[in-house]
Amino acid sequence: METLIGLLVAAPLLGAGILLTGGRRLDRTGHLIGTLLALVSFAFAVVLFADMLGKDTDRRTLTSHLWTWVPVEGFQAQVGFQLDQLSMTFVLLITGVGSLIHIYSIGYMAHDEKRRKFFGFLNLFLAAMLLLVLADNYFLLYAGWEGVGLASYLLIGFWQHKPSAATAAKKAFLVNRVGDIGLSVGIMLMFTTFGSFAFADVFPKVGQASGSQHATLTGIGFMLLLAACGKSAQVPLQSWLGDAMEGPTPVSALIHAATMVTAGVYLITRSGAIFNAAPDAQTAVVTVGAVTLLFGAIVGCAKDDIKKALAGSTMSQIGYMIMAAGLGPIGYVFAIMHLVTHGFFKAGLFLGAGSVMHGMNDEVDMRRYGGLRTYMPVTFVTFGLGYLAIIGFPGLSGFFSKDKIIEAAFAKGGTEGWILGGCAMLGAAITAFYMTRVMLMTFFGEKRWEPDAEGHEPHPHESPASMTIPMIVLAFGSVFAGALFSVNSSFVKWLEPVTGHSEGDSPVGTATITTGTMVVLLLGVAVAWFMYGRRPVPAVAPRGSLLTRAARRDLLQDDFNHVVLVRGGEHLTRLLVYLDHTLVDGVVNGSAALVGGLSGRLRRVQNGYVRSYAVSMLGGTAVVVAATLLMRAV
Repeated sequence: METLIGLLVAAPLLGAGILLTGGRRLDRTGHLIGTLLALVSFAFAVVLFADMLGKDTDRRTLTSHLWTWVPVEGFQAQVGFQLDQLSMTFVLLITGVGSLIHIYSIGYMAHDEKRRKFFGFLNLFLAAMLLLVLADNYFLLYAGWEGVGLASYLLIGFWQHKPSAATAAKKAFLVNRVGDIGLSVGIMLMFTTFGSFAFADVFPKVGQASGSQHATLTGIGFMLLLAACGKSAQVPLQSWLGDAMEGPTPVSALIHAATMVTAGVYLITRSGAIFNAAPDAQTAVVTVGAVTLLFGAIVGCAKDDIKKALAGSTMSQIGYMIMAAGLGPIGYVFAIMHLVTHGFFKAGLFLGAGSVMHGMNDEVDMRRYGGLRTYMPVTFVTFGLGYLAIIGFPGLSGFFSKDKIIEAAFAKGGTEGWILGGCAMLGAAITAFYMTRVMLMTFFGEKRWEPDAEGHEPHPHESPASMTIPMIVLAFGSVFAGALFSVNSSFVKWLEPVTGHSEGDSPVGTATITTGTMVVLLLGVAVAWFMYGRRPVPAVAPRGSLLTRAARRDLLQDDFNHVVLVRGGEHLTRLLVYLDHTLVDGVVNGSAALVGGLSGRLRRVQNGYVRSYAVSMLGGTAVVVAATLLMRAV
């Protein structure tokens, strides 16, 4: 079984190698090769999962050491894998949902001339993410972390002929580099403090830390949080996520549901021992999650681009997960539970959005949709089930996972618990509003589409089976996954040996919290229905309030970055240029001018006339005699 762990990564990595180096001879079959190898990886994952279920809890962790990567005295970096309940959960999500996205892409990218390369990049993305979650040490995890960043850059900017796509790819790459600095510094601190970066060495030593090491642990925690903010698009490194929608829609589903944005949640949960020993860092995690879940929800309310509205939703839902992970043993399990259910319904929502675009000549403006439920019934039903799941409709996946996070927030206790619980409840209300808005503007009301600039009018139609079948499968996950995980607390029991779990004493009863979430859900739906269901949706967005205008501009996050970072960098650059011209060049050029001037004047002495030289000798002799007499007199 240990051999299969390496094959999990090797299968999609082999696919990427074949498709990216095989040339045009694979153009006709490349998409099939990429999809097949993704399915092979999923099959290996299912076999390993079945084997793990057949073992006792204390024997479920598998390790596989492949080779020594960096054999340097005092610094040993190993290529080794660790498959436990936490990594197994991610492996099933990545390979399962990733394979469905591969199948969907066969139809979605059918007419793209570079489809082979696209599937090669998808395979590379899966391989990098699998390496990240299977690594048994932070150094190898970092390799997967960077691989995910590279693959995201390639996929977001896949349509490089669009300047906006190329810019979005560069933006995602650069913003994530900021977070990557945090991870690299955190790993360095681990090594200098504990002499290793292997999980098996670091985590036991964390529990034995004392004295100054506690301050170091806090620093490591902050660095890991910075890394998570980059990959998971959390405040203050969230600005790249909306622009990432420039990539093909399957990329959005892959990044936003099963892979990249979940990496930060995995990192914090896997590093639970560090955060449990660093309360200040843990508080920072909770704060970032609470702020981001509201930030993303508000942004999602004002977007008319269907993919960007869902991007704001992703930011918000990952905020729930980060907040739960920051709660410590009370919330780790529920953070991962919501991550998995979110993987189903958010992937389904993005693929549904892609299906709508496929039938609407790639139109993304929801103000030009309307009434599509009669033209695209399968898309309507599957998208609708994902919508009900994400808002927390009773019985569907989001109801079980999000409510558990809200309960855990209140169980934190004290003023902090009430604040976090209130933020989570407010986020649930806003989620119900903006997702109902998306449903109403897309599938209900009168049709609002018009001919494009070339006079072509969209003819909405249902997508092919290669696209609708993955959507149907994901819809089943959106409906049943949460209930399945909650039976006899099966998901808690599954992850508890790795993440730990403790029950908190909530000042608010479970029934009260459930009733409260239902009330705010209905309130959000009602407000959306009043604004977008009872009234005609104008083709051009009204000016809106100050908050609405700010939300359309992502709550001025890019403006803030431009003023604080870009403009500050520009001023710093100008100052350095000025100092270079005036100080550095002044010293260099002034020295050259001084030497040149002195040499020019000395050159006049060498005029070639004997009488001038005689006078000079006489003058020099006179100076020497005068100096000698003066010295004797003294």
